[in-house]
Amino acid sequence: MMTKGWEEAVRHGEWLELPWEKLAGLAAFPEPGAAPAQPETGSHPHLVRQWLAASSLFPEKWVNRLFSVGGIRWHEEKLALKCFPAAQVNDDPLYRRAKQSSSCGERPAVLYEDDYCLVFDKPAGMAVHGSGEVGQSRGTLDEAAARHLLACDDPLPVRHIHRLDDDTSGPVLYSKNDLAQLRLDEAMRGKEIHRRYVAVVHGRLNNRSGIIREPIGKDRHHSTRRRVSSNGDKAVTRYEMIASNSRYSLVRLELETGRTHQIRVHMSHMGHPLLGDELYGGSIDMLKHQALHGEELIFAHPLTGGKISAASPRPDWLVRLLDRIDLV
Repeated sequence: MMTKGWEEAVRHGEWLELPWEKLAGLAAFPEPGAAPAQPETGSHPHLVRQWLAASSLFPEKWVNRLFSVGGIRWHEEKLALKCFPAAQVNDDPLYRRAKQSSSCGERPAVLYEDDYCLVFDKPAGMAVHGSGEVGQSRGTLDEAAARHLLACDDPLPVRHIHRLDDDTSGPVLYSKNDLAQLRLDEAMRGKEIHRRYVAVVHGRLNNRSGIIREPIGKDRHHSTRRRVSSNGDKAVTRYEMIASNSRYSLVRLELETGRTHQIRVHMSHMGHPLLGDELYGGSIDMLKHQALHGEELIFAHPLTGGKISAASPRPDWLVRLLDRIDLV
């Protein structure tokens, strides 16, 4: 999705080219009277850097980084920014692991991709990242992302923006260049990347919808568990019951915060642990991992600001489980 004004921003190899006239029209100076003079054709990159840094078009940190490596050029009334430098695949640890594990790694489905970002549909049982040994049966999602870009002959510096638990399935967002990473990291900190999940829990909820506001901290008696604690970090989860019977409920959940195991801890605290989540009191009779699936990821595009929605279809394990417990 391209928002108005960015239609003529085009990638040429490692460079992003933008007609200067269009770019000047997009600029929004906080104090117009104090804005630097608009550069003219042939201006020194330092003058262009000053104008860009003040224009609010790009993060100042990124503009300064480009300038330091000669990544700002002016050519034939077009500004060129070195936005897409390739990763050094022989030196980058992720690309080295990806090349070594190419014969055994899984290839998850791509839900969205362009030159700036990539959304994978992570299967349950696959880690997003880790220091696992090369040769593991599934590899990591990070390695899958690197293999995907190698196969596309476009080895950009791909990095995950958020994570899911190993046994949670659903969309995971990646950046493909420094600009995207800066913008998407900022969006995560500002709670502007929205994540929606579905879960199967034990019991029927008393209320069809609500908000759980319970702080979460570490469980000092169990190194891998988290617990509701008055001394914990703020955690907010919204929920809505989609379907239920006397024994189980299908619940849609949205996170306002991103604490470790947040949904699992909050639902267990309410007395409704997730099926398959033995760590937090769920039964593993029908499922050996928590019944939690990322349904949709919504974020603003890191260049244009346009709304991107990446939806993940219900995986086979969830379809079979809902059929078995008679929930639609």
